[in-house]
Amino acid sequence: MFRLALQMVGHRVTALIAVACAVLGGAALVTATGVLAESGLRSHLPAGRLAGASVVVAADQEVHPPGDLPLALPERRRIPAQLVGELGKLPGVTAAVGDISFPAALVDPHGRVVASSSEDPQVTGHGWSSTKLLAAPRVEGSAPTGAGEVAVDGTTAAAAGIKPGDRVQVVINSRPASGYRVSAVVNTPGAGVYFADETAVGLSGLSSRVDLVGLRTAPGAESRVAAEVRTKVRGTGLLAVTGAGRGDTAAPGAGASRSLLVLLAGSLSGIVLLITGFVMASALAVAIGGQRRDLALMRAVGATPKQIRRLAAAQSTVVAAVAVAPGVGLGYLLAGQFRGLLADRGVIPAQLPLTFSPLPAFAAVVLMLLAVQVSARGSAWRTSRMPATEAVAESRSEPRDPSRARTRIGVAVIVVATAGSALPLFSRTVIGATATSLAGIVGAIGLALAGPALVRGVGGAAARATRHGGSAPTWLAMANLRAYALRNAGIVSTLAMAVVFVLTYTFTQTTVLAATAQDTTTGTLAQLRLSAPALGGLPEGTLAAVRKTRGVRAAAPVGSTTVVWQYKEFGDPASESGAATILTPDAAGVLDLDVRDGGLGRLTGATVAVSSDVARTRSATVGHTVDLVLGDGTEVHPKVVAVYGRGLGFGTVVLAHDLAAGHTTTALDQSLLIRTDGTAQADQNVTALAAAHPGLTLGPADPLPPAGLRTHRPRCGSTSSRSWSCSSTSC
Repeated sequence: MFRLALQMVGHRVTALIAVACAVLGGAALVTATGVLAESGLRSHLPAGRLAGASVVVAADQEVHPPGDLPLALPERRRIPAQLVGELGKLPGVTAAVGDISFPAALVDPHGRVVASSSEDPQVTGHGWSSTKLLAAPRVEGSAPTGAGEVAVDGTTAAAAGIKPGDRVQVVINSRPASGYRVSAVVNTPGAGVYFADETAVGLSGLSSRVDLVGLRTAPGAESRVAAEVRTKVRGTGLLAVTGAGRGDTAAPGAGASRSLLVLLAGSLSGIVLLITGFVMASALAVAIGGQRRDLALMRAVGATPKQIRRLAAAQSTVVAAVAVAPGVGLGYLLAGQFRGLLADRGVIPAQLPLTFSPLPAFAAVVLMLLAVQVSARGSAWRTSRMPATEAVAESRSEPRDPSRARTRIGVAVIVVATAGSALPLFSRTVIGATATSLAGIVGAIGLALAGPALVRGVGGAAARATRHGGSAPTWLAMANLRAYALRNAGIVSTLAMAVVFVLTYTFTQTTVLAATAQDTTTGTLAQLRLSAPALGGLPEGTLAAVRKTRGVRAAAPVGSTTVVWQYKEFGDPASESGAATILTPDAAGVLDLDVRDGGLGRLTGATVAVSSDVARTRSATVGHTVDLVLGDGTEVHPKVVAVYGRGLGFGTVVLAHDLAAGHTTTALDQSLLIRTDGTAQADQNVTALAAAHPGLTLGPADPLPPAGLRTHRPRCGSTSSRSWSCSSTSC
């Protein structure tokens, strides 16, 4: 059977090239997305400054809805400081350190913020005791002992050109820059800025809580200590982490990035498999259609239906086996490129590595071969089950009448897809736009089912139209289209699937981006945005100083966080995670969210505003109370005080500044939107204000186009090494 399959492949190489291309591309994409999915499940951030800790105890940065997947929380959940002493008494623990983190940035003599080796400016500052968590710290100098001393890591010290004994200006947790004496240089990359423990507690504002607890253990005691800690913290929402997972505890947003990788990879893999299967099925239908005479003769000489299907599957498997190996190799290369694209756009941390193993390759091989087997056997199903005489009779021509049941089902599917494609007209949301992509796929399936009847009808009409006025070759081509409707329908279905994939999945994204940009552009009344990315947040007093600047009409802080909305859907509990904008009551002076009920002026205390789509679908109108979980896991029940229309550009939820206070990693405002009187003098005044404060970056408030199309330059001289802008006000 295998030898016969090889011989038949040699006679139909051209028809099977499409199968080889589909298998190669499918294997490459499935392998690449498999690597991303495995990385989302198994990859971890480097341990970094926690490499010296054997066990790290931190709060669980996930919400676990009943009967649903966990939802990641990006804001730091802190733990009681008293746990440090309790864990330090466990047998085998040699040191217990309560680590705290807060924004801290060095300023050089020219008023410029020194680039820190830490990836996140919000967690640069630490207490000196946290140096015990470093793997092998090399300290040049002595520990800071008073409120006026500080230690810095070697990379930051080299960038600032300082050494032990020098004086340096430091901006700490929104406080104005103050002078400190450098007592030591810690030659460990990414260590950060260290203060005396008492000073660090005062600067961070955390007296009874810490970010995490790091434990150093005696040699060989790590497993025993970890087991005892897990027993002690069971049921408290705390985790005891060892090994590669320690680095994730220092970056609360890492869990959200890995979850996104899994979801993204799963979605892409499903689409790739669907399209690859359609392409292979269509190509094999054409290939086997050309072999029907040979297969019919085999049936005439006694071949069983099972043998016919096995023969068709064997020759397809031969072609797939040749193409799958280079496809898998290409997939591993593509995974690195995909990771680079996601890291460049801030979707995942740049330091999150990929996890490579044979599992994605094995999955790609199994899925591709399974798809080939199913497609080949399905394409040969009718020919294999026909009586030998009928098979020989139809070996020269296709059935004249396509299956009525197949045609009716196909037409019904096309009608359903057409109705589904209209959903964005009634629901102006991302989910509504996604329905267009799904409708396109469903429509292509319907076309594959109803294709033979449609092609036969179109071919017949074209043949009649060209019988008298067209040339002989044209008439013959139209007649051939009608006579071989089944074979041509397979070609049309493949092309339709390719067109659907390109048009719907590409243009859906660009359409959503354009609609989002239109929402934010129309709704942003401010001309300028002031931020401080290198400082971890805006310094204290910035808002008051901006409002006093001549020419400024209005200014309001704008921030973002993540919330989990808990609601009822068809009577069952449901949870959905999404970004939320943080606004104050005076945000109406810089933003126009198209408020349709209530008002943003009521955003005080435990209140929220919601988009009109959410208000309609979740019964969250003005006056109702909703159930939310904030970014640090705190459950709140705020009251809805406004409903707005521009949910696509500004998100589905707006939190009151009072409600979000104390529930973000830092209590600092992320940016200010500034509306001026529109004169050049007003711009100059705001620019002068930004230049007078180290670390402030001034840029336009209008949203940016997709990344890479345009770059905004800072409008002041005292900025960090790169300017910062948002694609929307909720960044």
